[in-house]
Amino acid sequence: MRKSRTDTGWWSTISMDRTRFYRPIFVLLILVVTSCKQSYTPKPAGYLRIDYPEKTYRLYSDQEFFEFEIPDYAKVEIDSGPGGHQGWVNVAIPQLNGKIHLSYKPVGENLTAYITDCRELVYKHTVKAQGIEETPFIHREQNRYGMVYDLKGDVASAVQFFITDSTDHFLRGSLYFNSRPNRDSLNPVIEYLREDIIHLIETTRWKY
Repeated sequence: MRKSRTDTGWWSTISMDRTRFYRPIFVLLILVVTSCKQSYTPKPAGYLRIDYPEKTYRLYSDQEFFEFEIPDYAKVEIDSGPGGHQGWVNVAIPQLNGKIHLSYKPVGENLTAYITDCRELVYKHTVKAQGIEETPFIHREQNRYGMVYDLKGDVASAVQFFITDSTDHFLRGSLYFNSRPNRDSLNPVIEYLREDIIHLIETTRWKY
C-alpha cells in the first residue's frame, strides 16, 4: 500500500522522538566509559617518617682506658662476641636501629699498623662506595688525633673513624644499621647520628 504524506509525517515524528530519547542515554554511556579510564603516574619512593629524639648527653666512664659522652637515647653494650677484647663496646641506638661499634687497643709500637689497618678496612667498601671523604682532626690540648671517614652510597658502614693520643691509646669506631643499606632512606638518620659521633670524639678523654 502506498503511504500518504500524513503517514510519512507521522513516521518522521516518531523517528525524531526516538533520536531525542536515545541521544542523552548515548552521551551518558560515553561519559561513564571514559570516566573509568584513569591514567596512573609512578609516585616517588616514600619512606617512613622518623621522630628523632632530643639531643642530650651523659658521661660514659665505665671503661678503664677512656671515657666520653653518649646520647641519653643510647645504651652501651659490652662486646662479648668472638674476638672481643677489653674496651670493646657498642653504643646502641635502638630507636634508630643503629650501633656505633668501638674497639680499643693499646698503642705501644703499633700506631702506624693500627692506622693502616683502619684505613684498609674503610677502603674495602670501595666496591659499593660512591666516594670516601676524609676529615682529619688534631686536638693537642686533649691529646686527641684522628680521622673521620664519610662513605657515600649504599655501603654497610657510612661513617668510620679513629682516635688516638699517639702514644698509649687507639680507639676505632664504625656506624652500622640493622637493615639493608639504602642511602636514600638512611641518609637523614646517618647525618643525625654523625653528630653524635663527632660529639663522642670531641668529648673523649684518656685515662692514664
